[in-house]
Amino acid sequence: MRLINLVIFVCFSILGLVGQENNLANQYFNDGEYEKAATLYKSLYSSNPTIDLYFKRLLECYSSLGNYTEAEATVKKEISKRPKESPLYVLYAQLLEKQGELEKANKQYKEAIKTLEKDPIQYFKLGGAFLENSKYDLAIEVYEKGNKLTDGAAGFAYNLADVYRRKGDIQKMIEYYIEGLENKTIQIASLKNVLIAYLPKEKYNDLQALIYDKLDKDPQNLDFLNMLQWSFLQKKDFANALRQAKAIDKIKGGNGSDIYELSLIIENENDFKTAIEGFSYLKELGENSAYYLDAERQILICRRNQIVQKNDYNNADLIALEKDYETFRIQNAKSRQIASLMIEYAELEARYLNNIPKSIEILEELVKNPLIDQRTKSQAKLDLADYYLISGERWEATLLYSQVDKDYMEDQLGEMARFRNAKLSYYAGDFHWAQEQFDILKQATSKLISNDAIDLSVFILDNLNQDTTGEALTMYSQAELKVFQNQYEEALAILDTITAEYKENSLVDDVWYLEGHIYNKQKKTDLAIDKYNSILEKYKEDIRADNALYELAKIYDYQKDDKTKAMELYERLFTEYSGSVLAVESRKRFRKLRGDNI
Repeated sequence: MRLINLVIFVCFSILGLVGQENNLANQYFNDGEYEKAATLYKSLYSSNPTIDLYFKRLLECYSSLGNYTEAEATVKKEISKRPKESPLYVLYAQLLEKQGELEKANKQYKEAIKTLEKDPIQYFKLGGAFLENSKYDLAIEVYEKGNKLTDGAAGFAYNLADVYRRKGDIQKMIEYYIEGLENKTIQIASLKNVLIAYLPKEKYNDLQALIYDKLDKDPQNLDFLNMLQWSFLQKKDFANALRQAKAIDKIKGGNGSDIYELSLIIENENDFKTAIEGFSYLKELGENSAYYLDAERQILICRRNQIVQKNDYNNADLIALEKDYETFRIQNAKSRQIASLMIEYAELEARYLNNIPKSIEILEELVKNPLIDQRTKSQAKLDLADYYLISGERWEATLLYSQVDKDYMEDQLGEMARFRNAKLSYYAGDFHWAQEQFDILKQATSKLISNDAIDLSVFILDNLNQDTTGEALTMYSQAELKVFQNQYEEALAILDTITAEYKENSLVDDVWYLEGHIYNKQKKTDLAIDKYNSILEKYKEDIRADNALYELAKIYDYQKDDKTKAMELYERLFTEYSGSVLAVESRKRFRKLRGDNI
């Protein structure tokens, strides 16, 4: 028993000494004391010849000390013991390179490749060793040899693509990525991530050309069809992306889920025409399809957004959309899913067709519908109150605002109700009470409400300080009410009066801003642009400047489809007016137009 304990004690003592020697060697090495480290690593290597770290550290010490004779002797000895270990030849070649023996070094690199047999792991190890030293051509030689040996099954296509990427040979990179996709050694999701990171935008055409070549031989290959669809999406060629998605859906006999998701993406990119085509495809699958009702809803939403955002429509477009909304309303009267759409339908009637009685009828029916949840009903009440105000029924409006305020006192819905009630008082010329409410709403949880409240509070205060009678401000608020009520000519007449009678008043930029808004509503786009530009030229330090710049950017973005000009204006806003609440939105839109992945 004593003998066993003695043996155990001795073993642990030896292990402890080895551990101390290892730690000391590492410390010397890290501190750059290579001579001391070499002595210890030589001892450790002799005692533990199978631990590769000691061997490599010893070589590094010799190399750092310029002791190439010992280094060569050490590596040659190791090669003689392990002649099939290709990375050893690489280490020897590196030593020769450091001595300027380039021809001998290249000979050793070739010897390393000759040692390779049929084990793919050896090819990966040697290729990796070449890559570590930026020997790209040698790495390619190794991986191509391995690729041929395994007939592509070992996954060397990915490594080859990666090496060519490092070399900057994008065409070869793409070719090998496609080869890997074809032989199933590269997953499509991984490939998409790699291409997003490394494939320049101008090279997507080359990618598509290679995919088309593959599809000529195998037209129903889902991986290639999927990649082709994805590549069109990256180029924002939504029409072709949708065409490929339809082909995939038909081959798979799918339920349209991918088409639906793609159409939502396209809608979010504001290509409403193509999005409508995608949703229409789903609708044509029939009423029993999973996405029939959703597709029908999204078609209406896209058509409405074409009108609201693009401002490109005629009366026939409005009437056709109205007819489809009404049909949807009748067909789905008992569905809970129609609520948000009916709120939009009412807005179409009130804001674009100027049919206030119809908008009120739609929302009153919605509010009385027992199937609709209370929150949605309250959202409808806010719009219903707006339409009562448009029709001149102020007390009905304030009653509805107050109801929502009472039901949602600690909620953003309640804050919105209070804001609109305060705005109603502002329209009525009760500026002091309105300003008190706006001051309270500065603390609103909704950033949008808070910012609007701050703007209106400051606006009222500034103008009452200049004109204590508030006559010009009263006229301006009346003009704003007329705009709210779709009475644009009456609003313009009031604004002309302000300009004529109050020439020295601080409202000039506000008048121009409201005129620009009216002209844009009337589709007099060039006049609107002139007004916004006038503000930026003569009142660029005033409160309306950032708003004018933002409206101008949106016109070029959505209505004129001049993305270059829009980007210029968005960038100007977030650089020149970085403190503006619109700066964040401008930066987001700028990046999206630039093609950033947000």
